[in-house]
Amino acid sequence: MQDTQFDTTVAVEAKLHGEWLPRMQVYQQQPELPRALISLGESAAKTFDPKLVELVKLRASQLNGCAFCLRMHAEEARQLGEAQHRLDLLSAWRESQVFSARERAALHWTEALTKLITGPVTAEDIVKVRAQFSDKEIVDLSATIATINAWNRIAASFHFTPEVPV
Repeated sequence: MQDTQFDTTVAVEAKLHGEWLPRMQVYQQQPELPRALISLGESAAKTFDPKLVELVKLRASQLNGCAFCLRMHAEEARQLGEAQHRLDLLSAWRESQVFSARERAALHWTEALTKLITGPVTAEDIVKVRAQFSDKEIVDLSATIATINAWNRIAASFHFTPEVPV
Protein backbone atom coordinates (compact mmCIF):
# COMPACT_ATOMS: atom_id res chain seq x y z
CA MET A 1 0.00 0.00 0.00
CA GLN A 2 2.81 2.39 0.79
CA ASP A 3 4.33 1.79 -2.67
CA THR A 4 1.04 2.71 -4.35
CA GLN A 5 0.85 5.91 -2.33
CA PHE A 6 4.44 6.70 -3.27
CA ASP A 7 3.72 6.05 -6.96
CA THR A 8 0.69 8.33 -6.80
CA THR A 9 2.74 11.08 -5.15
CA VAL A 10 5.45 10.78 -7.80
CA ALA A 11 2.85 10.93 -10.58
CA VAL A 12 1.28 14.04 -9.06
CA GLU A 13 4.68 15.71 -8.67
CA ALA A 14 5.54 14.91 -12.29
CA LYS A 15 2.33 16.53 -13.44
CA LEU A 16 2.95 19.62 -11.33
CA HIS A 17 6.22 20.33 -13.09
CA GLY A 18 4.40 20.70 -16.39
CA GLU A 19 0.93 21.50 -17.66
CA TRP A 20 -1.33 19.02 -15.94
CA LEU A 21 -4.20 20.18 -18.10
CA PRO A 22 -2.86 21.65 -21.35
CA ARG A 23 -3.86 25.22 -22.17
CA MET A 24 -6.05 24.31 -25.13
CA GLN A 25 -7.90 21.71 -23.04
CA VAL A 26 -8.60 24.32 -20.37
CA TYR A 27 -10.07 26.59 -23.02
CA GLN A 28 -12.07 23.72 -24.56
CA GLN A 29 -13.60 23.00 -21.15
CA GLN A 30 -14.68 26.64 -20.81
CA PRO A 31 -14.61 28.34 -24.25
CA GLU A 32 -16.04 31.61 -22.94
CA LEU A 33 -13.13 32.03 -20.54
CA PRO A 34 -10.49 33.24 -23.02
CA ARG A 35 -13.06 35.16 -25.05
CA ALA A 36 -14.35 37.07 -22.03
CA LEU A 37 -10.90 37.85 -20.66
CA ILE A 38 -9.56 38.91 -24.05
CA SER A 39 -12.61 41.11 -24.68
CA LEU A 40 -12.39 42.82 -21.29
CA GLY A 41 -8.63 43.21 -21.50
CA GLU A 42 -8.67 44.70 -24.99
CA SER A 43 -11.54 47.06 -24.20
CA ALA A 44 -9.91 48.40 -21.03
CA ALA A 45 -6.42 48.62 -22.52
CA LYS A 46 -7.54 50.89 -25.41
CA THR A 47 -7.38 53.83 -23.01
CA PHE A 48 -3.62 53.55 -22.46
CA ASP A 49 -0.26 53.53 -24.17
CA PRO A 50 0.40 49.84 -24.96
CA LYS A 51 3.77 50.01 -23.17
CA LEU A 52 2.04 51.06 -19.95
CA VAL A 53 -0.38 48.16 -20.28
CA GLU A 54 2.51 45.72 -20.64
CA LEU A 55 4.30 47.18 -17.60
CA VAL A 56 1.11 46.69 -15.56
CA LYS A 57 0.69 43.12 -16.82
CA LEU A 58 4.32 42.33 -16.11
CA ARG A 59 4.22 43.75 -12.58
CA ALA A 60 1.08 41.81 -11.67
CA SER A 61 2.61 38.67 -13.18
CA GLN A 62 5.77 39.20 -11.10
CA LEU A 63 3.70 39.53 -7.93
CA ASN A 64 1.68 36.43 -8.79
CA GLY A 65 4.70 34.37 -9.85
CA CYS A 66 3.25 33.50 -13.25
CA ALA A 67 6.14 32.38 -15.46
CA PHE A 68 3.94 31.91 -18.52
CA CYS A 69 2.56 35.46 -18.36
CA LEU A 70 5.96 36.96 -17.49
CA ARG A 71 7.53 35.44 -20.57
CA MET A 72 4.67 36.44 -22.86
CA HIS A 73 4.34 40.04 -21.65
CA ALA A 74 8.08 40.69 -21.51
CA GLU A 75 8.27 39.66 -25.15
CA GLU A 76 5.25 41.81 -26.05
CA ALA A 77 6.79 44.79 -24.23
CA ARG A 78 10.07 44.38 -26.13
CA GLN A 79 8.17 44.16 -29.43
CA LEU A 80 6.51 47.48 -28.56
CA GLY A 81 9.95 49.01 -28.11
CA GLU A 82 10.14 48.89 -24.32
CA ALA A 83 13.76 49.20 -23.19
CA GLN A 84 15.28 46.11 -21.60
CA HIS A 85 16.78 48.12 -18.73
CA ARG A 86 13.30 49.27 -17.74
CA LEU A 87 12.04 45.70 -17.78
CA ASP A 88 15.05 44.69 -15.68
CA LEU A 89 14.17 47.36 -13.09
CA LEU A 90 10.42 46.76 -13.00
CA SER A 91 10.42 44.67 -9.82
CA ALA A 92 12.27 47.54 -8.08
CA TRP A 93 10.31 50.38 -9.71
CA ARG A 94 10.01 52.30 -6.42
CA GLU A 95 13.80 52.63 -6.19
CA SER A 96 14.30 53.37 -9.88
CA GLN A 97 14.11 56.73 -11.62
CA VAL A 98 13.34 55.32 -15.08
CA PHE A 99 9.55 55.31 -14.68
CA SER A 100 7.36 58.38 -15.16
CA ALA A 101 4.96 59.65 -12.49
CA ARG A 102 2.06 58.17 -14.48
CA GLU A 103 3.78 54.79 -14.77
CA ARG A 104 4.62 54.84 -11.07
CA ALA A 105 0.97 55.56 -10.19
CA ALA A 106 -0.16 52.69 -12.44
CA LEU A 107 2.38 50.32 -10.88
CA HIS A 108 1.35 51.41 -7.38
CA TRP A 109 -2.32 50.76 -8.25
CA THR A 110 -1.37 47.41 -9.78
CA GLU A 111 0.27 46.36 -6.53
CA ALA A 112 -2.64 47.63 -4.42
CA LEU A 113 -5.19 45.62 -6.42
CA THR A 114 -3.02 42.54 -6.91
CA LYS A 115 -2.09 42.27 -3.23
CA LEU A 116 -5.57 42.72 -1.73
CA ILE A 117 -4.95 39.74 0.53
CA THR A 118 -2.45 41.86 2.48
CA GLY A 119 -5.01 44.59 3.10
CA PRO A 120 -7.62 46.79 1.45
CA VAL A 121 -6.98 49.61 -0.96
CA THR A 122 -6.08 52.63 1.17
CA ALA A 123 -6.86 56.33 0.90
CA GLU A 124 -3.18 56.84 0.03
CA ASP A 125 -3.51 54.36 -2.86
CA ILE A 126 -6.52 56.27 -4.19
CA VAL A 127 -4.80 59.66 -3.88
CA LYS A 128 -1.79 58.38 -5.83
CA VAL A 129 -3.81 56.94 -8.70
CA ARG A 130 -6.17 59.94 -8.88
CA ALA A 131 -3.21 62.29 -9.19
CA GLN A 132 -2.37 60.76 -12.57
CA PHE A 133 -5.57 59.23 -13.94
CA SER A 134 -9.17 60.28 -14.59
CA ASP A 135 -12.03 58.28 -13.10
CA LYS A 136 -12.60 56.55 -16.47
CA GLU A 137 -8.91 55.70 -16.69
CA ILE A 138 -8.93 54.31 -13.14
CA VAL A 139 -11.85 52.05 -14.02
CA ASP A 140 -10.07 50.89 -17.19
CA LEU A 141 -6.78 50.43 -15.34
CA SER A 142 -8.58 48.43 -12.65
CA ALA A 143 -10.19 46.23 -15.31
CA THR A 144 -6.79 45.70 -16.95
CA ILE A 145 -5.32 44.68 -13.59
CA ALA A 146 -8.26 42.40 -12.78
CA THR A 147 -7.92 40.74 -16.18
CA ILE A 148 -4.19 40.01 -15.87
CA ASN A 149 -4.75 38.73 -12.34
CA ALA A 150 -7.36 36.31 -13.70
CA TRP A 151 -4.99 35.17 -16.47
CA ASN A 152 -2.18 34.76 -13.90
CA ARG A 153 -4.32 32.58 -11.69
CA ILE A 154 -5.45 30.39 -14.55
CA ALA A 155 -1.95 30.00 -16.01
CA ALA A 156 -0.32 29.39 -12.62
CA SER A 157 -2.95 26.94 -11.38
CA PHE A 158 -2.68 24.77 -14.50
CA HIS A 159 1.11 25.23 -14.71
CA PHE A 160 1.07 26.63 -18.23
CA THR A 161 4.61 26.27 -19.52
CA PRO A 162 6.22 29.34 -21.09
CA GLU A 163 7.74 28.90 -24.51
CA VAL A 164 11.45 29.56 -24.26
CA PRO A 165 13.55 30.06 -27.40
CA VAL A 166 16.26 27.50 -27.91
